[in-house]
Amino acid sequence: MPDSRRGFLSGGAALMAAAAAACRKSTPDSAALPPGAPPAFGAAPEVGPPVSQATFAEAEKLAQFPLGGAEREMAAGSWRRTMAGLYERRAGPRKFAPPDSLAPALRWDPLLPGQPAGPARDRFTRSEAVPGQLPSNDDGIAFAPVWRLSRWIETRQLTSERLTGIYLDRLQRFDPKLRCVITLTRDLALEQARQADREIAAGRYRGPLHGIPWGTKDLLDTAGIPTTYGAEPYRNRIPAADAAVVKRLHAAGAVLLAKLSMGALALNDIWFGGQTMNPWLLEEGSSGSSAGPGAATAAGLVGFAIGSETEGSIVSPSMRCGITGLRPTFGRVPRTGAMTLCWSLDKLGPMTRAVEDAFLVLQAISGPDPGDVSSVPSRLDFDAAAPAAGLRVGYVPGWMKEAPATDVDRAAFETTRKLGMIPVEVSLPDWPYGSLNLILFAEAAAAFEEFTLAGGLRQLKAQVPDAWPNLFRQARFLSAVDFVQADRLRRAVAQEMARVFSRVDVLLVPSLRDEMLTIANFTGHPSLTLRAGFVEVSQARSDWAPDPAHPLPRFSPPRRTPHGVTLIGRLFDEGALGRAGLALERAFGVAGERPPGF
Repeated sequence: MPDSRRGFLSGGAALMAAAAAACRKSTPDSAALPPGAPPAFGAAPEVGPPVSQATFAEAEKLAQFPLGGAEREMAAGSWRRTMAGLYERRAGPRKFAPPDSLAPALRWDPLLPGQPAGPARDRFTRSEAVPGQLPSNDDGIAFAPVWRLSRWIETRQLTSERLTGIYLDRLQRFDPKLRCVITLTRDLALEQARQADREIAAGRYRGPLHGIPWGTKDLLDTAGIPTTYGAEPYRNRIPAADAAVVKRLHAAGAVLLAKLSMGALALNDIWFGGQTMNPWLLEEGSSGSSAGPGAATAAGLVGFAIGSETEGSIVSPSMRCGITGLRPTFGRVPRTGAMTLCWSLDKLGPMTRAVEDAFLVLQAISGPDPGDVSSVPSRLDFDAAAPAAGLRVGYVPGWMKEAPATDVDRAAFETTRKLGMIPVEVSLPDWPYGSLNLILFAEAAAAFEEFTLAGGLRQLKAQVPDAWPNLFRQARFLSAVDFVQADRLRRAVAQEMARVFSRVDVLLVPSLRDEMLTIANFTGHPSLTLRAGFVEVSQARSDWAPDPAHPLPRFSPPRRTPHGVTLIGRLFDEGALGRAGLALERAFGVAGERPPGF
């Protein structure tokens, strides 16, 4: 907090009382007013630190809103009577520090008036495919998709305890290379696995996730187990209760192996233990902020993982690590007990090695919870045997012809034709979609306001211009008027997406197309990212802005890495994503290849 603000706070009871009076719009001597006279703005005693025309002249540069000379003089002369008192909530004397669980009164509803809330019925039909013979080696078992592991456990060809032991051994062996584990929950995992085996032996089978080991991004609270947010000041934070998603997975009989790494406070892939690396290319980070879930799932260290996304944090690590990431519709999965970065954007979702696996997990974690005001009842219509032929696949022609699209993306689009899907050209207005990020930065800075004011940002490892410490500080200077205007733009973008989805069932887009990462996250549409092939890269990739002082490694010859495509679906219609995704996964035939050395 600046020295001037500290001085203001120490200015005495009289000054504080004046601040309170200013917020109530009272006049200096209300008794002197005639009966029935309303309170007036700008008639209260002056409060707050002194400001001058020079203060405004400099602030105009930040706001990009120039004032004329007389306007600047009036603004500076009246600021301490008209506006300074509005900071009482933070500056005193009657401070109010909202608890972490308190969400804003205004909340984003992705459904426009008159829009249907997804499918009219609940249906979940998993595949009837025979899982095949149990592999003869532990590595083969570790990389098997959940749908196979589930069948082997259900038929008692494989015990949960054995599978849990395999993953615990792999976590111990490979975490030093990947730095993907923050807290290993060995004792809990073995206890849950043995319980699962006892229940299954007694005929009390809970369902497809019973006995399946999993890991979670370390922003979901776990009772009695550290939940660190990947950030130094929270290293010793131990919650008293489980997050809603953790409770649901415990109820499904899943086995918690580890709290997995995340970029500090959900940004990129650097946490207090270092940088989490990509199993396919150990010279580069795994991308973030669901860095640990991406790396651990790709390397066969867990059966599946839970990640979160605000704007790309499931899509990007899934893309880079070559796994499947399902970002559900905003509001489908409750965030109770999860770290809040942005109330109107945060989403929790599964990260897996196969498309069907993602839906097995989604079914278990969906549904409202009273602790999350944005969570809503929803239905999931998923049938693993449903054909994809006839689905209308939207695409933006220009996007498929330019970076970041690759030959893999273009081949994936041609594959939809071969599978009988119907291509439909779509377009979106040329609007400044990046302006929506004003909402993200403002909400994130509000979520961590107390942390920021207490100096916690200085303890984070990443202190570069594109990391949270700088961004949270800069966000203090964003305009509330522009926040409202960005929110209005958000509604207009939602209307455009409704128009697009009146013509198509799914969209196929390059996974890292910046506009769509922003658009679909702000409108709340679900996405499914899956491996579609391989590309060669001659330089390591990074989520961070280029730093000439620390160039990224180059490779000669180029290195082979997986590449994924992303499907965007209608609100609450994840089932259509599943139909298209399963058909594409089978046609691509590349999901089973493992990263070398793992």
